[in-house]
Order: sequence, then structure tokens, then C-alpha cells
Amino acid sequence: MIKKRIIVCLDVKDGRTTKGVKFQNNIDIGDPVEMAAEYYRQGVDELVFYDIIASARGRGPILDLISKVASQVFIPFCVGGGIGTIEDIRSTILAGAEKVSLNSQAVKNPGLITEGARIFGNQCIVLGMDVRKDPTKPSGYGTTIHGGRVDTGLDALEWAKKGVSLGAGEIVLNSMDADGTKNGYDIELTRMISENVNVPVIASGGGGTPEHLADVLKEGKADAALIATMVHSGKYTVGGIKEDLKKSGVAVRL
Repeated sequence: MIKKRIIVCLDVKDGRTTKGVKFQNNIDIGDPVEMAAEYYRQGVDELVFYDIIASARGRGPILDLISKVASQVFIPFCVGGGIGTIEDIRSTILAGAEKVSLNSQAVKNPGLITEGARIFGNQCIVLGMDVRKDPTKPSGYGTTIHGGRVDTGLDALEWAKKGVSLGAGEIVLNSMDADGTKNGYDIELTRMISENVNVPVIASGGGGTPEHLADVLKEGKADAALIATMVHSGKYTVGGIKEDLKKSGVAVRL
């Protein structure tokens, strides 16, 4: 049985870890290097590092900070935010990341997915999607960029399929409606994307309890669940969440 992954997300702004609700009212919650080391100690399967303002400010990734985080963790490490060229991908991987997440830049330049996959391998290229409910779209969901500030006009399901056909080896699927609410993942959205692409789908947005993770991993058919607020608040540890998931019948790495 393929084990489900638990991934901790560090949203980074101006070199500090930050957390908001639905991408707004962000507050400083700590040093990303120290936090990465702590989650590695707790047994997290992977780490995702998002520079949440890089694309909006038109700059590339913060390589020295990426390198410092990479030096603390010996697990797959994915970096997103401001990666707009092949050179950005190369420098991010050389700084210590195993994967790069392309979101705003992938929408603006879909060829970056294909070229990145050709040079570095599909396993290195993750399609990041910030998705909102939109009744005008065929799937009922639309895609946004720049941290949810810009509507792309793209249907979420169509963009997911296209991203995979272009070469993305994984999707991080973030529900903007659920983000930071701790009320549970968007099961319907996650299941729809998971059933229609042949690459792993990571559910993101809304995780508040171990039950929420169990629901999205089982009912939503996600391959992994991304968490942030749950562990940043200190209410849960990665190890504790995994124990609860195991009791719920979810296969995880302990």
C-alpha cells in the first residue's frame, strides 16, 4: 500500500514565516530555518517553502534562505514563489530544493513547465494551484494567481489537466475558500482533480484536525495533505497527527 504523505508548508514573507486566513491578515510566526528543523525532527515527510510575495514584487527566489532551510532537512523540499525562468529553477535546485512549485509563472508562461520537466525531470516540477469556487466555470472552480489577487479566467480542472500534459509531475491544490480557516479541506475539489489526473495531488487549505486530513486522504483521494496552522499553533505535532491517521486506517510513514 502506498503511504500517504504529510507535508508542512512554510509561507515566507520578507524572510520570516507568516500565516494568514484566505491569504490575508498575515502575521509573523517565526524563523523558517528553525521551524524547518523542528518539523524535520517531528517526522514530517516533506517540506514546502512558499515565498508568498516574490511573484507580486517581480523578483526571484531568496536563494540564501532556501540554502539555510535545505541544510536543516533531509527529506524532499519544494520551493515556490518567483520562479519564472529555467535559471531560477536551476539555482533553486542548486540551493538545495528537490522540487520547484510553479504557480503564477506557469499560468503566464506554460512553456516553463515543459522546459523545466525536460531539463530537470517531471518529478522536479510541481504545479501550484490557488483555486476558488466559481459557478461560471464548467468545473465550478476557477484559478487565481499572485496569492489569490488575480483571477486568471482558467477553469481549475482544465488547467490541472493541461499542467500535467505539459509535464508537471505533481499538483499542490490549494482551496482559497478554505485556506487558514481550519474548517476542513475542500473534499469535492480534491476528489475531482485527483480522479482526472495521473500524478499525485496534494490537498492544501483548511486542515484543522487529524480528522480533516483523514477525510481528504480517503474521501478526497489525495496522495498527501499539506498542513500549516495546525502545527504552527503548537496544538498538534506531526508525529501526533500521524498516530491519529494510523488509527483512522490511513497508511502513513511513522
